[in-house]
Amino acid sequence: MVEPLLCPSCASSHGGDERFCPQCGMPLVPAGGEASLTERQERARKIDPRYTAGDLVWVAGARNQAEAEFIAGMLLEEGVPSLIRRAAGFDVPDYLAGGPREILVPASGAQAAHDTLLDAELVDDSRPASVTPAPTRLLAGLLLAVAVVAVVLFMATHIWD
Repeated sequence: MVEPLLCPSCASSHGGDERFCPQCGMPLVPAGGEASLTERQERARKIDPRYTAGDLVWVAGARNQAEAEFIAGMLLEEGVPSLIRRAAGFDVPDYLAGGPREILVPASGAQAAHDTLLDAELVDDSRPASVTPAPTRLLAGLLLAVAVVAVVLFMATHIWD
């Protein structure tokens, strides 16, 4: 026999074949009392189902893994799930925790995430329309330096000839 499940939020009873409460969306727990939850289950219980729909969108950047996890924790406390990923061009295996990170959230939670980060003064009121990644800037600088050296060498060889 399957043990009935209860919703910890609205206290409604459900059959053993359901995982989430149809009324409020909370994960169901055994009716005999709340079982000890794993860290993953605790995190899942904090997520507001309204903020889980849509494609992932960028909401913030962080300088390293620790800062990204701090931001993700703040968002989770507000019910917004998030994903941390390394910024493009910074995949250095020797420095796994180093380098910039991007924080992505589902599109339905983007406004709530932005408001949360704005209240915490972690983001500006607007994001620049076009942000050039650091590797692109580095490559442009190197190409400019090579061009300057080539012009100087060309002029030097023609002046002494």
